[in-house]
Amino acid sequence: MKLFLDFLPLFLFFGTFQYADGHKDWAAAFATSGFGFMVSGGTVGIEEAPVLLATVVMSIATIVQVSALKLMRRQVHLMLWITLALVIVLGGATLWFHSPIIIKWKPSIAYWALGLSFWLSRALFHRDLLQEMLGEELVLPPVVWQRLNFAWVAFLALMGLLNLYVAYSFSTSTWASFKVFGATGLMLLFSIGQVLYLSRHIKPEEDKTPSQELPS
Repeated sequence: MKLFLDFLPLFLFFGTFQYADGHKDWAAAFATSGFGFMVSGGTVGIEEAPVLLATVVMSIATIVQVSALKLMRRQVHLMLWITLALVIVLGGATLWFHSPIIIKWKPSIAYWALGLSFWLSRALFHRDLLQEMLGEELVLPPVVWQRLNFAWVAFLALMGLLNLYVAYSFSTSTWASFKVFGATGLMLLFSIGQVLYLSRHIKPEEDKTPSQELPS
């Protein structure tokens, strides 16, 4: 359930975009009547309407998601705070300037911001955010945490570049599909690779406390 809720804004963005892209005249009229006051000139064109409506839906879903977590006194992870800030700032700019390319930058900036926070926390403050997030579940040597941190920084940097390549080289529809399925699939494959790597360094339970079984 948690995984579904985490990806819900992304799925809503994709679903809204696909529907609006197939009904562009309706989407333009609806966006103009409902959100014309939020856009420069007050009129939304048929080519930009799908991504603008999808941006509005994603923004609302993300705000509701964070608000619900706060009301339930649940932890709001760093990536979600970054996403919320970018959705509000870049989503608003996308609407006002009628420019889909602005919201296409959001995943790249989110990837880079998270990667930068991983790198700076270790380089400047000698803290490992990954270890702080997973340390209660995994007991690993410091060098392994350092390698994991570097791997995530490199991966997030490459994901940001890949997102921009798709955004500028292909249609908005192709980018939307990549954002939901391609990027998510790559993240899943990378996470599986991390699990396989960690399995080499996690000791079995019986090996963790051998001294307790020794006679006194």
